[in-house]
Amino acid sequence: MAVKIRLRRMGAKKAPFYRVVVADSRYPRDGRFIEEIGVYDPLQNPSRFEVDGEKAKKWIKNGAQPTDTVKSLLKKNGIIE
Repeated sequence: MAVKIRLRRMGAKKAPFYRVVVADSRYPRDGRFIEEIGVYDPLQNPSRFEVDGEKAKKWIKNGAQPTDTVKSLLKKNGIIE
């Protein structure tokens, strides 16, 4: 089972915000997920990114692969190197 840490789109049309979730890669983007570990709102100024760093590190240690966008957000906020 390939587990990914990715963004789940929420919000209204043209006003998105995202939840950072851990999900099986076979499930659709906004479908079933294993655990929610944070939120990302790019429309706020400055953009809001809140994630449980301990849970993110635990999932990565257990083999979950963050998507490119999530990886860059985690690096920018100092959660991973």
